[in-house]
Amino acid sequence: MLLRLVSSLTILLVTGCTSLPAFDTRQADLSLTPGNSIDKKHSKLGKQVLWGGVILATKNLKTDTQIEVLAYPLDGRHVPLKEQTPSGRFIILQAGYLESANYAQGRLVTVTGKLGSIMTGNVGETMYNYPVVIPKQLHLWPTDINQSKTRFHFGIGIGL
Repeated sequence: MLLRLVSSLTILLVTGCTSLPAFDTRQADLSLTPGNSIDKKHSKLGKQVLWGGVILATKNLKTDTQIEVLAYPLDGRHVPLKEQTPSGRFIILQAGYLESANYAQGRLVTVTGKLGSIMTGNVGETMYNYPVVIPKQLHLWPTDINQSKTRFHFGIGIGL
């Protein structure tokens, strides 16, 4: 009985420490990027995507929150890889209010959802077509996500 209790507690503690979200990628078209999703735009609308990147700006509208994101490829955990080449920009249009202090410039975000429309805006003085994602899942990564990777070291010697 004691062994079962200890085993159950161990499982609860280990699963409680995991902080990675489980993204539903079954219906996502992983070949779509923000850059190639605006080509022949009407054929891509409604498709499911899995994108992530760095937040450039967050704007609270009357009933929604709009997040402008510079997209990057994702790693195996779906964390944006900032050291890679960006693949375009996109807008996340989240229903309701999100705190812009939390969804601040420079934070990493990953989203699954469907392409809802194409929004025209400016990047500097250049016109830009932004694909708009209506989120199903939205995850704001901790600021120390790259430092939180498991560190496991073997060593022989004396430490002082």
